[in-house]
Amino acid sequence: MTYKMVFVVRNDLKMGKGKIAAQVAHAAVSNILLCLSNNKWREIMENWLNEGQPKVVLKVESEVELMEIYKKALELRLPVSLIEDAGKTQLEPGTKTCIGIGPYDSSTIDSITRKLKLL
Repeated sequence: MTYKMVFVVRNDLKMGKGKIAAQVAHAAVSNILLCLSNNKWREIMENWLNEGQPKVVLKVESEVELMEIYKKALELRLPVSLIEDAGKTQLEPGTKTCIGIGPYDSSTIDSITRKLKLL
């Protein structure tokens, strides 16, 4: 079994590269903290760490699309985090910018993200 972490970023917000990097970093940290709080996810995270920590960044074109993927990840009981911006720079406070999914089994994540394009 292979594992990965996937980030889904809203492309419609036209965030700068640095802003996107910061939002994805927030999601990565949030997901690691989630995994540390759950024994099943912790074991998966350790396997992912040993595999080189594969990560993929994908895009959606709306908040609606982002939330659809988020809800599917929740339904599958995957480690998933929704990132909302603090509103200190480019965006309004509370703007949903991205989600992080995993680390988890790649095929399970692919079942809800395979139609998305790379950012």
